[in-house]
Amino acid sequence: MNKALFLDRDGVINHDPGDYTTSWDEFTFLPGIESFLKKRQDQGYLLILITNQGGVAKGRYSLETVEDIHRRMSAHFEAHGVQLTEIYYSPYHDDYTRSLSRKPGSIMVEKALARFEVDASASVMIGDKQRDIDCAAAAGVPGILVPVNSNLNDVFSDDQF
Repeated sequence: MNKALFLDRDGVINHDPGDYTTSWDEFTFLPGIESFLKKRQDQGYLLILITNQGGVAKGRYSLETVEDIHRRMSAHFEAHGVQLTEIYYSPYHDDYTRSLSRKPGSIMVEKALARFEVDASASVMIGDKQRDIDCAAAAGVPGILVPVNSNLNDVFSDDQF
């Protein structure tokens, strides 16, 4: 069985401006995220993003924009020796289009657990909102709530998990 580090995107990987990140031009990596993820990858964790992208349902940006951001984000990480195993996102919003895939629902995490043969108890979810932690808990994955827009190298020690 594998172990995985599940991560929220906005506020954990990139700066969350408090509204939506609607284009690549608005996407800013948080300080130290590349080295943090590289350390965890080197410790044997699969790196899996789990993100709500409700701005699609609200018409703030398109699915193509989400895919473009994720493609460029992945290329950036690859240039730093970091390979994202998968990115799961939910383009729905409860005010517009209900979906069980949206966090705090656990479907995105459950899909990753099954697809990549991940041991939930050996894995962890890092998120900046309670819905991230609730999503993980519903799938049997321990969750850690961090302050929004944190440098994760300052939050965690090298051997914390």
